[in-house]
Amino acid sequence: MRGLISLTSGSLFGLGLLISGMVDTNRVQGWLDIFGDWDPTLAFVLGGAILPMAVAWRIAERRRMPLKGDAFPVRTEQKITADLAVGSMIFGAGWGLAGLCPGPSFAAISFGGWQGILFVVSMAVGMLLTVPAKRLSFWSHRGA
Repeated sequence: MRGLISLTSGSLFGLGLLISGMVDTNRVQGWLDIFGDWDPTLAFVLGGAILPMAVAWRIAERRRMPLKGDAFPVRTEQKITADLAVGSMIFGAGWGLAGLCPGPSFAAISFGGWQGILFVVSMAVGMLLTVPAKRLSFWSHRGA
């Protein structure tokens, strides 16, 4: 049942990305072009995601158990670390250059041709390389 819920949720997410146009790299890059031909569409998509999720979190806080699963995930300490800052900058640079992030890249792979496949493969390789790279990072000696 959990797999079916995951498949349904992922499919709805992908459909929402497709309908909202967030798989269009030009639209995403237009959002990031604040000094040029700025496209505010992504703000409405983000608002359309954040507002219902805020309500869902409020409802979940009042529940003792999730509808499916043993327990709600434990909230982790929310600290800004060097890893988070550098990772965010790398993510943002890649998002701005390619106009895609992980969710839309999978939604766009069906019509992105070889470029979409290349993006997803490159993204996967980058994710796999992060574990060894973390051991080599210059701030790892600080316990970050």
